[in-house]
Amino acid sequence: MRTMIRRAGIAIVAAALASVALADETHPHWAYDGEGAPERWGTLSQDFAACSKGHQQSPVNLTNAHAGQDVPLTLDWKPFAPMVHNNGHTIQASAIAGNTTTLAGRTYTLQQMHFHHPSEHTIDGKATPMEAHFVNQAADGKLLVLGVMIEEGAPNAEIAKLWDVAPQTTGDAKANADIDFSKLIPLGSKFYRYAGSLTTPPCSEIVDWIVFSKSVTASRDQIEAFAKLYPTNNRPLQALHDRTISIER
Repeated sequence: MRTMIRRAGIAIVAAALASVALADETHPHWAYDGEGAPERWGTLSQDFAACSKGHQQSPVNLTNAHAGQDVPLTLDWKPFAPMVHNNGHTIQASAIAGNTTTLAGRTYTLQQMHFHHPSEHTIDGKATPMEAHFVNQAADGKLLVLGVMIEEGAPNAEIAKLWDVAPQTTGDAKANADIDFSKLIPLGSKFYRYAGSLTTPPCSEIVDWIVFSKSVTASRDQIEAFAKLYPTNNRPLQALHDRTISIER
């Protein structure tokens, strides 16, 4: 019975990841405006009910954080040339096998990364022009998502490799060069941690969130290139309810 429950749980998470990865044609159309806007997500499908009824939804304003236990975070990511997708909601890069993330002794495998404009999370009420999300999955299906705020500043060499091939309409392309995604992570920075959800339908509350307090940069041209494709693809802030936010080192 426990094995059956575990397999069912992993299947649910796999379906949730598929929803993040690509537009799911079996579900109603969701969007960031109009009839499919975020305030309507929970009514579009029974599968999306958590979007309106959940109590651990993301994103949130990261503030009033308490001191955490300073849990260790390590990345074992090697450069690779990903497939780059324009899935109708964002630009996403799919990971290859073998890239792992370890938090407090628990190992996750990097699945994909994608972007939001403007940022979904805010820190003490402040948003940034963009935010990158790195989605990791443990063997039991639990998700760990790393959020990185992106400020306007110096051009970002790794983002440039993605933008070089990112389809301007829905479609896929192979990167022309290896990308070192670890260079998009401000390692050594303190990070906020809280229990939350996917920020897109089905809004499943299965995510251990980490959002770094320090940001990385992208040039104005790089930010505008993404904004041209997706002027607004961020979910509004959600209520924290009875959750707490910790700050880890």
